[in-house]
Amino acid sequence: MTLLADATAVFAGAGLLQAGIAVEALKRFNRHPRPQIRERPPVTILKPLKGDEPLLEAALASFCIQSYPDYQIVFGVQDHADPAIAVVERVRALFPERDIALVVDETRHGGNGKVANLINMWPAAKHDIIVLADSDVHVTPQFLERMVASLAEPGVGAVTTLYAGLPTGRGMAARFGAAQINHIFLPGVVLGRMLGRQDCLGAALALRRETFIRIGGLPALLPHLADDAALGHLVQRLGLRVALAPSLVVTTVSEETLPDLFGHELRWARTIRALEPLTYATTLLQYPVFWALVTIALAAGQIWALIFAAAVWALRALVARSMARQLDRGAFSGWLLPLREILSIIVLLASYLGNRVVWRGSSMAAATIRREPRMRFRRIGLGKKLSLDQKINLNKTGLDKTGRLSRSIK
Repeated sequence: MTLLADATAVFAGAGLLQAGIAVEALKRFNRHPRPQIRERPPVTILKPLKGDEPLLEAALASFCIQSYPDYQIVFGVQDHADPAIAVVERVRALFPERDIALVVDETRHGGNGKVANLINMWPAAKHDIIVLADSDVHVTPQFLERMVASLAEPGVGAVTTLYAGLPTGRGMAARFGAAQINHIFLPGVVLGRMLGRQDCLGAALALRRETFIRIGGLPALLPHLADDAALGHLVQRLGLRVALAPSLVVTTVSEETLPDLFGHELRWARTIRALEPLTYATTLLQYPVFWALVTIALAAGQIWALIFAAAVWALRALVARSMARQLDRGAFSGWLLPLREILSIIVLLASYLGNRVVWRGSSMAAATIRREPRMRFRRIGLGKKLSLDQKINLNKTGLDKTGRLSRSIK
């Protein structure tokens, strides 16, 4: 048992080192000079929606307060009774000067409902720079400028962004979900970037229409549950880079119960494991507190193991606090770190016990989805550009007492 205890102690130390390196990498990321934007070509933002969700109105409205001069937003749903339609209409009323389109199309193209929705939305896209963003993503006013500036760099075919988790309440499930993103997933992504990986994260990404067509268009993503990862791989096959924009977006974490959170994280885990099983297995090293607790058990509660575990716990809590400062997010309680890591280990192990995931009510295989016949993917431009002259007073933008977004315009 002594050798095993020594091994798990090494695992705990490796996890602490990884977390510390990730914090330092994020500090450098935050200090890195922003790319200078020389041209501001018009942009189309595609945001597929399905159902209402906490803070949806605020998330959608954050795309309407961009400092970028000329852009279009296309929202899309696949059900005429979808409650997201009412949210879009409220946002339209708040921002009548914005070029906002709503596509309601029930056509199903394959197992990936999000990509099918995007295919239905595509004909409404006017411009040649396309930004895809999930429904629960919140962005800063400089988001578009930074995405376009990164896309303009030589050799870049697509741009992605880091994202942090925003719990929609003080419930345990939402806080645990945000902690998984901020203190486990995000550090792993940052470290991967340092090692040369070019993962394409699906919260928000941008590419040119020409690049979309060269990779086979949105239909090329239909067979994949992890459509963001597939898009990144297809772009790299063209010899182009997936760049990381100097922008951090926020995604809401709205699970109200731990079983709901477990189901969400299991879908996420099985998807990643199906794509890269060996790489995913190495994420076991991301849980230093868990390994420190295992060390206590293997060392039969010896004093050195207790002291070691206490030190690992304290250092992990300090690293988590530092990460929260870099993300400008509230710190996750150090007292809850052991529970969070144990839950993550359970999710990781469960991901190897099956290959089915449930996504928005649909069950499918984690690795791929049934292939559909290739579809024609051509450019269709509709409508005229809308010039924007009003400046939005961001200091007065916020949620009113009903949870809806209010703002004033100068």
